[in-house]
Amino acid sequence: MILYNVTVKVERDIHEDWLAWMRKEHIPDVLSTGHFVSHRICRLLHEEEDGITYAVQYFAHSLEDIQAYQQGHAQRLQAEHARRYKDRFVAFRTLMEIV
Repeated sequence: MILYNVTVKVERDIHEDWLAWMRKEHIPDVLSTGHFVSHRICRLLHEEEDGITYAVQYFAHSLEDIQAYQQGHAQRLQAEHARRYKDRFVAFRTLMEIV
């Protein structure tokens, strides 16, 4: 099993809107690609003044599933996120193998 982790720090004044949009639109769009079997959202307990940090975790059966997602869907979905929350967040992505 492969974990595709997207860590996002969102400005405080938009984090509730961001979280609602992620739950209602973005995550369902990512899952509808068929490359992930489940997901979860985590919130860092340590809060900083300039934002709230979340880890959105998507689980895939294989690295090939992740690669297919990245080649076929990631650019479009990340662009939608960037358009909606332009300059109001920072994000980075990591891949991990569950052992």
